[in-house]
Amino acid sequence: MIVRKFEKLGVETSLLGFGCMRLPLDANGAIDEAETQKMFDLAYRAGVNYFDTAYGYHGGESERVTGRMLKRYPRDSFFVATKLPMYMIESLEQAKAIFEEQLEKLQMDHFDFYMLHSMNGRTFDLAVRLGIIEYCEQLKREGKIRFFGFSFHDGYDQFERMLNYRDWDFCQIQYNYRDEEEQAGTRGYRLAAERGIPMIVMEPVKGGVLANLMENVDEPFRKVTPGASNASFALRWVADHENVKVILSGMSTPEQMEDNLNTFAKPWPLTEAEREAIAEVARRLDSRVKIGCTGCRYCMPCPAGVNIPANFEAWNGFGMYGEGPNLDYRWKVAMPDSARANRCVQCHQCEAKCPQHLPIAQALQTLQKELDAACDR
Repeated sequence: MIVRKFEKLGVETSLLGFGCMRLPLDANGAIDEAETQKMFDLAYRAGVNYFDTAYGYHGGESERVTGRMLKRYPRDSFFVATKLPMYMIESLEQAKAIFEEQLEKLQMDHFDFYMLHSMNGRTFDLAVRLGIIEYCEQLKREGKIRFFGFSFHDGYDQFERMLNYRDWDFCQIQYNYRDEEEQAGTRGYRLAAERGIPMIVMEPVKGGVLANLMENVDEPFRKVTPGASNASFALRWVADHENVKVILSGMSTPEQMEDNLNTFAKPWPLTEAEREAIAEVARRLDSRVKIGCTGCRYCMPCPAGVNIPANFEAWNGFGMYGEGPNLDYRWKVAMPDSARANRCVQCHQCEAKCPQHLPIAQALQTLQKELDAACDR
């Protein structure tokens, strides 16, 4: 197992981290603990020593199951990471109660890596105002957490503001070869490296979509390295960044675990030919974009309530990655009925505001039909 050293923290972790947000489920939708145990044992025996969970994963059950799984191993042989759910915090007292609950659920007296979860500009302001950052610093002094950081989902400007606020032990961002300009992105990676703040990466396979590319898209991978999985290219692209110390993979099956373990069994730097193959796959994905929406939101608010950028994001995701859980989530779960494309009243006000001069009204009609048909199949 490839390991990386957090020079700043004086610890060494496996480059592959086990993300416990997509654990296998049984027929009733609960975590399948027998299958999960197989995966934990596979990972642990292969040298994985970083296990990541959070208060909200699996409806709150991930921490409990992760605690039961890790109880079988010597406590000093692994690192456990969990997160304070800032998206639901309303007071310092609530944050304190949740922390104590997390210790109980994971059956531990301290956490190795502790994060403010899914941070954005609003929750960062809240953490500062409520004194939650100072509270976590106190927990660190008391030995209840070893290292204190944050996980991030917002734009680069907010990342820069947050990173410069204090001397964080580490930070965690979403990063992959399709998200270089999304959220913190490559600029955020470079800023953290410049500041000497080690980085943990989540979504290296973009929620699984980079592991399941369409055949005509992933052909360059087959040509340059026959037998290598799509996921391995995505993971190795992230591993090519030396300030990335842990790459989290939310694995759901022993087969996914074994594939990722093979990827990280030994150093396997990308060749120039493989880098070009990744660039070509990215170009092929870009060519499948349905509409050139940049997400600038000049078209908003829509008088009829349509969330135009979110509709276009789901449509473009369908064009690039096809059907699957990602589309189901964006179209069936995350998109409220009141914001759907079919709410458009063809007033064309949005088109007058669009810097790209996109045919928004017609596109909304088309995407509604295409995505409904795809999700009905």
